[in-house]
Amino acid sequence: MSDDNNNQNPEGPQEGKLNIELTEEVADGIYSNLAIISHSNSEFVFDFIKVMPGLPKAKVKSRIMMTPQHAKRLMKALQDNVAKFEAQNGAIRESQGGPEFPMNFGGPKAEA
Repeated sequence: MSDDNNNQNPEGPQEGKLNIELTEEVADGIYSNLAIISHSNSEFVFDFIKVMPGLPKAKVKSRIMMTPQHAKRLMKALQDNVAKFEAQNGAIRESQGGPEFPMNFGGPKAEA
């Protein structure tokens, strides 16, 4: 069979296309209100954390590792998406001074 016949298959992979699957479990997503980014000379590590009000302890919910090249592509994609979001919805307001650790959401302290 020639390569031309393989390219005509409507169910086969097409040149330049990537088939990405999203499972139900992953599609639900994981909420994060804190991200910690660290790096070495060969990788970037993104730890996503959910901090709960009044609790002095939080667990990493997801860790993503990637090469520096992919991290830079992610940064550019995020910048592009934030710019598009702000063009459509207005500027995203940033809090003054950034979060304090541990983050305090207000309200009573948690007790067991």
